[in-house]
Amino acid sequence: MPLVPTPLDAVHLGARVVVRSRLDPLREAPHDGPSMTDAVGTLLSRSETEVVVATRHGDVTIPVDRIVAAKEVPPRPSRRGAAHLAVSVDDLQRVMGPAWGAVERERLGDWELRASSGFTQRGNSVLPVGSPGLPLSDAVDRVEQWYAVRGLPAKVALAGPVGFEPGDDPLGAELLDRGWTAADRTLTLTAATGTVAGGPATAGPTDATARSAGAEPEVRITPDLDDAWLDAYALSRPLDRQVAARVLTGSPAQLFASIAVGGGLAQRLGLDTPASRDPRPVAVGRLAVAGGWAGIAAVWTAPAMRGRGLATRITRSLAARAGADGIRLIHLQVEADNATAIRVYERLGFERHSSYVYLTAPRG
Repeated sequence: MPLVPTPLDAVHLGARVVVRSRLDPLREAPHDGPSMTDAVGTLLSRSETEVVVATRHGDVTIPVDRIVAAKEVPPRPSRRGAAHLAVSVDDLQRVMGPAWGAVERERLGDWELRASSGFTQRGNSVLPVGSPGLPLSDAVDRVEQWYAVRGLPAKVALAGPVGFEPGDDPLGAELLDRGWTAADRTLTLTAATGTVAGGPATAGPTDATARSAGAEPEVRITPDLDDAWLDAYALSRPLDRQVAARVLTGSPAQLFASIAVGGGLAQRLGLDTPASRDPRPVAVGRLAVAGGWAGIAAVWTAPAMRGRGLATRITRSLAARAGADGIRLIHLQVEADNATAIRVYERLGFERHSSYVYLTAPRG
């Protein structure tokens, strides 16, 4: 099953899309020429009978019954260079927003307010890209009120170049003046999916031992979130299972990867865990598709299995699956002080694109 959602109703308005449609044989299609055409641009509107795409040559209205295929594609590059680095900070934030679900999403102008009962900072913060449609001070008032109603601290994910200072941004300065605190700087890393998926895998002790035993642990990838995957992920952080499931399945499309070790293989690896009797995931990861990009998240390995290359294998396997479905660009987020993870991802071909900082309102 392809990752890219083909129904146009799975794509949000304002996204950049390519829509392939049949030409009218009586008016548009030449007798001996092409019978189809592509419209590339911003999805302006859609109805039961037609969609409108803003292209470089003007708005194009396409009858729904002539659409052959449609998909969301990455934003236009904002500068020269490798495609994964040429996208602007704001456009990449727009791409990453839908790649992590939220129980509630509400618009404030161009900003997006997200709430998920406190599960993850991404799922409970404002994505402040574009204009809120209000004076900045009034917009922050609305944000504080919105989160207060939900019993959550108001939080904003403020993005900028790697190492930027929040106080140099007008919104950051406004929040800091109000007593908000800045913490949890996160790096956004990007790459070409082919780079991450290709090349010889980094073989840790688990890989080497398993190969010598003739039973290398398999990376299982499924579009469905199952209990075993969620059980493993729950070991990485406290969570409400119902809320977490809604967030983890809240993207336009997602895949869940896991490596389970059990039976004789677990014994040969010297694992004295319940997994030796009943195979259970000891490493997991998630990939989501939005904005024409793939996004890696929720990568976790059981403490007893770390340093054995499992996270690398999961990341490469997910990137390979995305690449097989025609997705050429990939992103992930990692805490800026997690030097070990950053080294792993940079060895895989990821590069530092930008960063963001969470600013949180004072309680009460």
